[in-house]
Amino acid sequence: MNEEFVLCAASAYEKKFYLNPEFDTLPESIKEELQIMCVLYTEDVGGILMLVFDEDGNLELKVDHEENDFAFDEIGSVLKVKQLQQTKRELFESLELFFKVFYLGEEIPDEKKPC
Repeated sequence: MNEEFVLCAASAYEKKFYLNPEFDTLPESIKEELQIMCVLYTEDVGGILMLVFDEDGNLELKVDHEENDFAFDEIGSVLKVKQLQQTKRELFESLELFFKVFYLGEEIPDEKKPC
């Protein structure tokens, strides 16, 4: 079974941003950063951007667009997703850790333990 858990999404079609209410406990600054990032993405290339956790807690950026949307910039979309994965790496890693600990019940790896 392939479980997915939507963190947030933005749509250029509906001009809306959605944050899963399950994540209301996230700091306001993180929620704002996610909203700005998603809305700017859809303003730039169009379509729909979703941030989704897979069943292992990995955060994926999923892009979709309507079939008849000829304004959607497919090449720009791929480039923008790669750019976001680089520039927002720290944010995404923190969100993955948050999800793994609070939703999957994993232990936080302690980096201070001696080898």
